[in-house]
Amino acid sequence: MSARDILIRPIITEKSMRENADDNKVVFEVKKGANKTEVAQAIKEIYNITPEKVNVINVHPKKKRMGRYVGKTNAVRKAIVKLPEGQDISLFNDENK
Repeated sequence: MSARDILIRPIITEKSMRENADDNKVVFEVKKGANKTEVAQAIKEIYNITPEKVNVINVHPKKKRMGRYVGKTNAVRKAIVKLPEGQDISLFNDENK
């Protein structure tokens, strides 16, 4: 399994951007079953940064309604990666600014 298979996409929300600005943390959606060491190795391989800490969270699906139809949101596994001081991962293209 390659590093690109483990890290699916960055999660960009208000909360994740606040964590990025305050604590130098980046949030990724990761493959189900991926553990902390696999996530840390994938970050090191893709971005050439050794993370200080990795926390992994399972987000369970929630029930949602659209009129009379009931469904569920997708289950997601998230990894919160704390980067060393002075290191950062650019989640946006600098060309678009």
